Amino acid sequence: MKIYHHIDEFKAVNNAVVTIGTFDGVHLGHRKIIARIKELADEIGGETVILTFFPHPRMILHPEDESIKLINTINEKAALLEQLGVDHLIITPFSRDFSNQTAEGYIRDVLVNKIGTKKIVIGYDHRFGKDRQGGLDDLLRLGPVYGFEVVEIPEQDINDVAVSSTRIRNALSEGKIELANTFLGYPFYITGKVVRGDQIGRQIGYPTANIVIEERYKLIPSDGIFAAKINIQGKLYKGMAYIGSRPTINGITRNIEINIFDFNQEIYNEQVTLHFYNYVRGDVKFTGLDELKVQLAQDKVDVLELLSGQ
Repeated sequence: MKIYHHIDEFKAVNNAVVTIGTFDGVHLGHRKIIARIKELADEIGGETVILTFFPHPRMILHPEDESIKLINTINEKAALLEQLGVDHLIITPFSRDFSNQTAEGYIRDVLVNKIGTKKIVIGYDHRFGKDRQGGLDDLLRLGPVYGFEVVEIPEQDINDVAVSSTRIRNALSEGKIELANTFLGYPFYITGKVVRGDQIGRQIGYPTANIVIEERYKLIPSDGIFAAKINIQGKLYKGMAYIGSRPTINGITRNIEINIFDFNQEIYNEQVTLHFYNYVRGDVKFTGLDELKVQLAQDKVDVLELLSGQ
């Protein structure tokens, strides 16, 4: 898959089959749409093109709203789309200027002149252009003028995408990892760098890798203990992950840590990926480190049982 970080980097291709969207999560609903553009591209000997935007439009149009959290970072999204066999991914920097284009200007300048669209697969509710005035009707009206065909995504499929995205975000925020993974079609994951912690886990026999995520917009699951796997230099290891502020030691900041089973290597500054499989329990304030150690021993038993079939 070729990735372009601006529409100007893209050179129009023959028989481009295009779809547009945020594709946050690249979940099962999105995959139906991607399968459709691949099918259409095969029929006309074309190439698939996904046009997405970053930052998320709400981040630009409503910068005061810090509540927006996304299932994937832009790099995670690109990796997932590549796995699905998309030919071209255009990541357009979203800006107020971009949002102020007229509907026809957007269709003519971006979809036709820049991308060379021959077929566009789009939902009834897709809006674009200044004040979001453009929509499916404009595409249907201008398709014959500019020589492209509009393929409408069925309303049920669009609703499935919206419902799935909302349910995934809600499930992750509530610690319902298994439900989120069912809608995603893969284990939810985060990517970050391992940094040095305060070594408290090491003191009680459960050393952890502390993971810092650079992207503040990345959605993090609710606090608790999770059955997880960590990808280190291409190899997966089982472990129990922790998200929380460590109330037993009166912690303040929210941490992401994982105790990696059967592992004893220094991995500071390594970029790692943490995959979440099951929710084990919530975060608890224990009377001291001894009580915490007893609970961690039970957590490890529970995690190993949950991961035994994974």
